[in-house]
Amino acid sequence: MGELIHNRTNYKDLICYQKAECVYDITYWFCHNYLNVGDRTIDQMVQAARSGKQNIAEGYAASSTSAESGIKLLNVARASLVELIADYEDFLRTRRLRQWESTSEEVAYVRKIGKQHSDSAFFLEILEQRNEEVAANMAIVLIHQADFVLHKLLLTIEQKFLNEGGFKEQMYAQRVKSRGK
Repeated sequence: MGELIHNRTNYKDLICYQKAECVYDITYWFCHNYLNVGDRTIDQMVQAARSGKQNIAEGYAASSTSAESGIKLLNVARASLVELIADYEDFLRTRRLRQWESTSEEVAYVRKIGKQHSDSAFFLEILEQRNEEVAANMAIVLIHQADFVLHKLLLTIEQKFLNEGGFKEQMYAQRVKSRGK
């Protein structure tokens, strides 16, 4: 039986989960520091960040027996992160703050430190010393990084499905193998 059911409870080891957890913590901090109490955007942004993180955990666990369920949930995570990017972009635009160009030195710097760190405390310490424009832009860059590694996980699950088949196929193969003994 051990060959069929894979333990997928180690989602916290996934880089995409670690990045999404950073995004959630940063978003929570950002909303409670730069948005007005009672602003519905707070709930929307925090929920989108939470959905990104939680659906990675659930999708990864589900992928142990259903590539389809895993892929669907991981895509929900991606969609939530995209929604969150739009919220940060709205924040910048409506306040007439600058959104960093993807080729800017600032984006290159955040990408670099984003590759080296996946812990919220590191980024929150930086953000506490910066303004709202920098905070929103950093969040956008880190969300893009989370999305990038999440996309790579999706491709891995897809390839595993193509190589090994689905759970029902694996169950049938194990049953046939068991009968042959």
